[in-house]
Amino acid sequence: MKNLLLAFLILFVDNLCYAQSNFEFEFGERQKLESVISQNNRKREPLKWINVNTKKETWSVRGDLLIDSGEPMGVVRSEKQYENFVLHIEWKHIDPGGNSGVFVWSNGSIVKEGNPYPNGIEVQILDPDWINIHKKKDGEPQIKDYISGEMWGVNGLTTIPDNARGERSKGLEYRVKDHGIWNAYDIVCVDGVIKLAINGKFVNGISKSSQKKGYLCIESEGGEIHFRNLKIIELPPGITSSEQSAPIL
Repeated sequence: MKNLLLAFLILFVDNLCYAQSNFEFEFGERQKLESVISQNNRKREPLKWINVNTKKETWSVRGDLLIDSGEPMGVVRSEKQYENFVLHIEWKHIDPGGNSGVFVWSNGSIVKEGNPYPNGIEVQILDPDWINIHKKKDGEPQIKDYISGEMWGVNGLTTIPDNARGERSKGLEYRVKDHGIWNAYDIVCVDGVIKLAINGKFVNGISKSSQKKGYLCIESEGGEIHFRNLKIIELPPGITSSEQSAPIL
């Protein structure tokens, strides 16, 4: 009898863990360019997101709003891969110094033990107070370049930065608003080139990404952040080899 109860308990815990780690949700929408031009709104499709290494309670969808608790650190990925597209997303950090990001052209899976993030091109989403909270060793604030929509290749991907700060590309103009205030990113991704507009103005970019087709990922990184109005316009495909594409999951 004890063995039977123990087996039942193990099965219950296994199922609970599986339910916590294997989940999906819908947030945002996608539309092909031709349906945008023809104004055919019936061809808008909801976006499905699949957990990679977070928990079910990390994410909460309330109407058009996605609440990301920030814990644990990790990502969810898009159901399908994207190559050439325009991504619009609005966000606001809730707490001072919040950190998050969007991964573009990602493999959508963990590549290194102990590292909670996949490969991809990260588009930084950082609250302005981050530079004051995470000061340099000498006590001085970090430079503002960190919070102006920096972009760089993560976990093995390479790019050429438009505005180099080491391997990263920094925004040329400081346009991010404080926590509690909505910001808008427009991310244009075409043939290994990414251009980022922050609150209505293009300020950053990269080119020659070593991977130019893959999944989108939304990041959970320690602090609560809200997202809304996530929309993707899919553009025509280009000439992309299998070596330049993330594996299909």
